Amino acid sequence: MLIWTTFLIAFSALLPLINPLGSSLVFMGLVGDMPASACRTLARKIAINNVIFLAVAELLGSAILHFFGISLPIVQVSGGFVIAAIGWSVLNEPDAEASSQSKREEIQIASDTRLSTLEQKAFYPFTFPVTSGPGTLVVMLTLSARTAGKNLTHNLLAHGGLFLAVLVLSALVYLCYANAPRITNAIPPATAHGILRVMAFILLCIGVQIAWNGASVLLHSVLVR
Repeated sequence: MLIWTTFLIAFSALLPLINPLGSSLVFMGLVGDMPASACRTLARKIAINNVIFLAVAELLGSAILHFFGISLPIVQVSGGFVIAAIGWSVLNEPDAEASSQSKREEIQIASDTRLSTLEQKAFYPFTFPVTSGPGTLVVMLTLSARTAGKNLTHNLLAHGGLFLAVLVLSALVYLCYANAPRITNAIPPATAHGILRVMAFILLCIGVQIAWNGASVLLHSVLVR
């Protein structure tokens, strides 16, 4: 069914970017030593913010493209290249903590920050850009434009699959962030990076496929003239 196909594509494309396991290592490094209950509270707020943030990007993505007069094939080509480039860079990153390190460079938080201050920063910077960064926004805009169909049923099913992927990923974010102390002690960095490499290759393939879908439409429009 369309909803499950869209879900699998969106989940596979967004998982390496959001990277709940790698992001949980960053999360733990930023908040420092915190009680388990405090981690769960903060993780819950981040997960909810992530759902809202990506849902808005999904719903308004097509409207933004129409406002600027950007066609779907152009978005597919450019967005596919960006997705493929992200997957390629992660796939060839030699550092075992490359994904975590790249996110650490996006934001620095004092080690003595208290829980009340951290809760005020649940959206920025913990949701954006630590959890869902600019690359995630590009993917969401591309997938949102890709789901545009000719009838209402197609649009509802496609957006339903995309939103379901956001819900599942946000649930994984909550589980990883809430259990960040355990994860940092249980999973070796090399193992986490190995999983990330596999997902990065899938992301590379998805980017090439999306770019080819847009390029084929553009080439066909040129050849038929």
